[in-house]
Amino acid sequence: MEGIIRNNASDLTLKVRSSYDVKKLNLTEWEDYLDILCGNRDYQKKAIKTAIIYLASGEYANIDQLARENYKNNQDLQKLYRTEHDFIQRIPLKGKLSGVIDLATATGKSYVIYGIAQIMLSLGLVTKVLVLCPSLTIESGLMEKFIEKASDARLKASIPETAFFKNPRIIDANSTIKDGDICVENIHAVYDGTGSSIIDSLKGCGEKTLVLSDEVHHAYNSSGENDIRKWKTFLMNEDFQFKYLLGFTGTAYIENEYFSDVIYRFSLREAMERSFVKLVEYVAEDESGDQYEKFQKIYDNHKEFQKKYGDIKPITIMVTKDIKSAGYLYEDFLDFIEKKEGILRDEFEDKVLIVTSAPKHKKNVIALKTVDDKSNPAEWIISVSMLTEGWDVKNVFQIVPWEDRAFNSKLLIAQVLGRGLRIPENTSGQPKVRVFNHASWSKSIQSLVDEVLEKEMTVSSKIVSLPDKNKYNFEVYTINYAKKERTIEKKDTKTQEVFDLTNGIKLVSQSEKEPKKTTYEDIKGHLHSKSTIIQKELISIDEVINKIIESFKGRALEAKLIFPSGEYEQEKLPSIQDIRTFIEKSMRDIGENGSFLTLENADKIYGRFNGLLRKKPTTPVLEKAVDILVSLNTADMKSETSRYGTLIRDVSLFFSDNYKNEIEEDELPIFEAVRQELKKRQDNEINRYNFKTPVNVVFTTLEPEKKFVELLTSDDFAQHIDAWIKSRDKGFYSIDYQKNKGSKFKAFNPDFFIKKNNNVIVVEIKSDNDDSPENKAKNRAAKRHFEILNAELEKHGKPDRYYFTFLSPVDYNTFADNVKDGRIFESKFRSHLEILLEESGDE
Repeated sequence: MEGIIRNNASDLTLKVRSSYDVKKLNLTEWEDYLDILCGNRDYQKKAIKTAIIYLASGEYANIDQLARENYKNNQDLQKLYRTEHDFIQRIPLKGKLSGVIDLATATGKSYVIYGIAQIMLSLGLVTKVLVLCPSLTIESGLMEKFIEKASDARLKASIPETAFFKNPRIIDANSTIKDGDICVENIHAVYDGTGSSIIDSLKGCGEKTLVLSDEVHHAYNSSGENDIRKWKTFLMNEDFQFKYLLGFTGTAYIENEYFSDVIYRFSLREAMERSFVKLVEYVAEDESGDQYEKFQKIYDNHKEFQKKYGDIKPITIMVTKDIKSAGYLYEDFLDFIEKKEGILRDEFEDKVLIVTSAPKHKKNVIALKTVDDKSNPAEWIISVSMLTEGWDVKNVFQIVPWEDRAFNSKLLIAQVLGRGLRIPENTSGQPKVRVFNHASWSKSIQSLVDEVLEKEMTVSSKIVSLPDKNKYNFEVYTINYAKKERTIEKKDTKTQEVFDLTNGIKLVSQSEKEPKKTTYEDIKGHLHSKSTIIQKELISIDEVINKIIESFKGRALEAKLIFPSGEYEQEKLPSIQDIRTFIEKSMRDIGENGSFLTLENADKIYGRFNGLLRKKPTTPVLEKAVDILVSLNTADMKSETSRYGTLIRDVSLFFSDNYKNEIEEDELPIFEAVRQELKKRQDNEINRYNFKTPVNVVFTTLEPEKKFVELLTSDDFAQHIDAWIKSRDKGFYSIDYQKNKGSKFKAFNPDFFIKKNNNVIVVEIKSDNDDSPENKAKNRAAKRHFEILNAELEKHGKPDRYYFTFLSPVDYNTFADNVKDGRIFESKFRSHLEILLEESGDE
């Protein structure tokens, strides 16, 4: 079993000792100041105190010392880094009193930055403070907040009388930096040849300068911008000899790797649980199809928030991977709004704001400052992910990462989620921000989201390397097939059928509107479903006719150029009226008398006319030929992980009463916690002598699967078999099948393999009477596969034989009887479901 996140970020935080010589540092006299500055945000006080103890107590000479101390005492660091030397080498600013404070976005980093700056100046350890940030937007925001704090009479009055600098001047680098100043500047000014005083003011006096880097992940990640890439170089520049270097971020990741030098962390999960920020909910399951359907769901969510928060203006942010993608999305979304609301672009264009670094979009960055105000018409913001920082926007209630590349690392996920965390003043309770992500994205992205949100409970089913479990591993055989294609010519009768336009074509019953469901999950595992009425895209009969006529012209020319004379069928093409009559007849047959078709039905119409002007009809057919016999071993089967939210609502767990020896000691608390949360019927502890499978935990999702595992582990049945395995959905044992001749091959993985002597029973579990076309195709393919496999095994002199069955609960008892007395190996057992699938299996 894999437990919580293998390297929980909080477990990798470097702990600063709380003990120090109070004669050298008296933090008690700063209590009033911190109470006024931080209010009830105790995590801000802890962050400031941790930083000051680290920088000013004299207990640490540099980050290397702190890192070594933590490596010796932290098993998580030892697991992640092979040696202490490896760990030290990963620290970005070695040899300095450096480190990072990781505060979740929207939890008030500016308070912490200002508090550390004021106290360090007041202690006299530094005479100047340089606050660096990655953009003018962030610089402007920090300047405004710092000036407000510097002029706060109560805050100034609480500064101890012994302070060296009680009244810091807040400036930017256009002024010379003097003793007692806090200079706020964006990193680009450091390299600007004119107008910046940073180099002249700080050269040679770096040991008395405190450098605080906001959004420091930019410096550590070496982004594409030239000046940003030099940020870390500037901090380590020998001309300055900086000693005190602290960074601040809410996204302490280099792609997916957590920073190695974090000295304090207040996580996104903690912030949500304590209601300092909005809760995050995101898509767990979704029925959305194309882009048009997605736009409708996003639009419907937006309207929901407008109704719910009537006193404020809800905002939706759509995040893309780059400027080009943002431009395309902007145009597509404007087209959608124009169609959805039935208004011209110039009536609503100012409601959709596109924000990128492109020169033509620069003016929109300024508009972001007032985007929360009702006087600002913008409701929809389309942004590149790297530009989403520095917005102090509170009214964001929906975030849409448009491509997986805008949401495929912990860094990007934390950045995207961070845009919607601030809570508006005029809302009651703890609101949520909804992330409308693709439910179909890979499990790797899902696990990244879970790790960023610290959704801790995940359980894995995996092979156990213990003698008592190894005896249940066994070998199974399959065949590698070589796929080949051959072409068959269609019969003339079929060819003539293409040209019969009198009877119409079978269309799908049309519905202009259809409800589509999306299920959302928040970080606490709570689920809720929302249904959106989706308006299907329609196309007029006239448009369909025009496209058909145009295609005739193109294919007629193509036919003359490609086909030798006489090889293409050149019957008289139908007239426009013939085509219209054909379409209208087809529509009447399904009860439609309108003048519009769904896109699905339009495609069916187009397909009917594709046969005109073509080479004599042939069809490619894919066939399989035996290539090589392949041996697989259950010992090599990969692990399968299930997330907490899925476990709670869908999954039953089966495990032996020896599980405490099969699960590693440090992971047992996690497993026990999961068991406590599961309902009794989902938690199945089995007699170890009946649990004849090499894995530690078996997941079952639907009731038929659960009942079948109950059968496999029952006292009566277990003694009649040697071992069994529940296969993985992907990757262990797959069988190719085709729904129709000539169609693409798909693959399915049979559910169970049961070993008894040299025989292996392969079982696919379904509900009673589930005779879907998909199952018919799977049944045909599996029967054929195991027939060929058994013939190959016999040819190679191997005693193993395979017996496949489609099985449903109605036949479990009969199946058990046939296994126990051996009749199943006479190939006479046939389940109700098999008979049902074979009755019309050739359709």
